[in-house]
Formats: sequence, structure tokens, C-alpha cells
Amino acid sequence: MTAQAAFVLHSRPYKESSALVDLFTPQGRLRAVLRSARGRAGSLARPFVPLEVELRGRSELKTLARLEGVGLAHWLDGDALFSGLYLNELLIRLLPAEDAHPDLFEHYAATLPALAAKRPLEPLLRAFEWRLLSELGYGFALDHDIQGQPVAADGLYRLMPDAGLEPVGQFQPGLFQGAELLAMAEADWQSPGALAAAKRLMRQALAPHLGGRPLVSRELFMNLKEPTRG
Repeated sequence: MTAQAAFVLHSRPYKESSALVDLFTPQGRLRAVLRSARGRAGSLARPFVPLEVELRGRSELKTLARLEGVGLAHWLDGDALFSGLYLNELLIRLLPAEDAHPDLFEHYAATLPALAAKRPLEPLLRAFEWRLLSELGYGFALDHDIQGQPVAADGLYRLMPDAGLEPVGQFQPGLFQGAELLAMAEADWQSPGALAAAKRLMRQALAPHLGGRPLVSRELFMNLKEPTRG
């Protein structure tokens, strides 16, 4: 058994006093059984706590032999909490089991304290979505179209999720302005419309890989944001 860094993405009761835990580690997304989940280890088996774990077993379902906290938990509340849950759900839904992505793990580990520090959410979320797509092999160029031509600031483009950006001659719903795409490529979030366009672009890019099933965290967030009707 080798100790490795980890974060809990999700946990739920399993059998009598155990828990079934989805972990994110540098070695990928792993699922493990935590025995005696009502004890101290169970109190650590929650999202956003930096952990060190040791896993036992060769099957896809491991056993958590050891689980220790290695730092302060990242306290997320309000919109930051929903954002963290959203990232966790993306990882569970899109990351294949036992597919190592150490750079993505480091990006996630750096995003949590930024969320806890109340940094602007939208740039953090867009950056993580983009990194996730790129790590999974679904990334595409923002400054060149599918024909290899530079994106023109005054051009119009649509996203072909499996290929990239296709130039379009006339306006249609759901298109992106070249200036917005170039701003995204530079992470220039001060550019007018760049953040809103990035949110639309990431939704379009993620949709084919989510299989049409809505994200629970997004629906919950939207429901809580709806004004109360009298």
C-alpha cells in the first residue's frame, strides 16, 4: 500500500456501518469502501478536506485502509459551496475510473482554496472546465478554427464539439464572436462579454459528454436562485 493525496468527491452509506466513497487522487477517480464510517475516519470522509489515504485491493472497488487529514478543510459556503459541488459532480460524471491525471488533481487542489477565499467564481469555474476537457482529450483551439485559420476578431463561429470552431458567414443563435474567443484564449475576463460567452461555450462543449442527463448540482443551484413567488 502506498499513501497518496486525495479529496472526497462524494460519499454515501453502504451496508451496515460503512460508506461508499468516491475519491479524487493523482492516480484518478477511485471508489472505495470505508469501514466503520461513524468513527473519526467517517468525519473526515467529506468533500473539500485534504487527505492522505492508503487503499487496498486490485478490483475497481477498493478498501480504505487508512484515511488521515493533512491540512485544514476548505470551508465553502453559499455560491462557493455549490461551485465546489459542481466541480465534484463533473469529475464523477466525466473522469474515467483509475485514469491518472496528476496535473488536473493539482488544478483542483488549487481551485478549492481560491473558492474558499471568495475569489470571483466564473473565471475559476471556466478555467477548471477547460482544463478538464483538455485533460480528457476533448479540448480545442480558441484562436484557430477547424481549418487551421486564425480566429478573426470580427468573425462569427459555432462550436463543433468533436472538432473545434467553425466559421459562419451569417448570424445564427448560439454563435460566438471572434473577439470573445480571442479574449478567452488570453483569459482576458475584463473584455466585454468574454465571461458570458465562455459560460455558453463550456456548456456546449460539455453537453455531449454528459449524455443528456442534467447535473444535480446545477439544478439545485438554479432552484435555490429562483425568486420566491407569493
